[in-house]
Amino acid sequence: MPGSRDIPKKVLSATTALYPMPAVLVSCAGDTGGRWKQNLITLAWAGIASSEPPMVSIAVRPSRYSHGLISSTGEFTVNVPSAGMCDAVDLCGNVSGRDHDKFALTGLTPAPAQTIRPPIVAECPVSLECRVRHRFAGGSHDLFVAEIVAVQASESVVDAKGRIDVALVDPLCYGGGVYWRLGERLGTYGHSRK
Repeated sequence: MPGSRDIPKKVLSATTALYPMPAVLVSCAGDTGGRWKQNLITLAWAGIASSEPPMVSIAVRPSRYSHGLISSTGEFTVNVPSAGMCDAVDLCGNVSGRDHDKFALTGLTPAPAQTIRPPIVAECPVSLECRVRHRFAGGSHDLFVAEIVAVQASESVVDAKGRIDVALVDPLCYGGGVYWRLGERLGTYGHSRK
């Protein structure tokens, strides 16, 4: 391309190379053979899908235990763990809810949501309560797009203006098979125009 700098690039095979991603704990629950069961699943494929109304998307393999629970109730919570919760988050991603009570296994605490049936994770500084509005088959994963109907945040991460302070959340990130912690603040939205 004329005028472009010669910046060498290596062509790689197609892969999910959008980094970093949030590592979240999704809580879901449902009736399993006449018994109400809660579960946690670790996901890195989660993101904001809309601001009005506020919506989030999560991608879950149909073979996962949580997929069936979310499909049956149409509800889940997205819980944003701090970096200090890395061990619990990793453990929830490496065992199945079919065989383990992940709350008991990790010592995490299920706490009541305000508007939906699945619990939030008390130790996570931010929890989004979500109702599924759309589900799309997307290859290896199904994409659940859900409206955020309530947010619970620990008082310790909410600033004087009532906004969540990301630095205080200290969110856990994921990319390339590795967990990460966010680094330094580089600017605010619109800073380049000032």
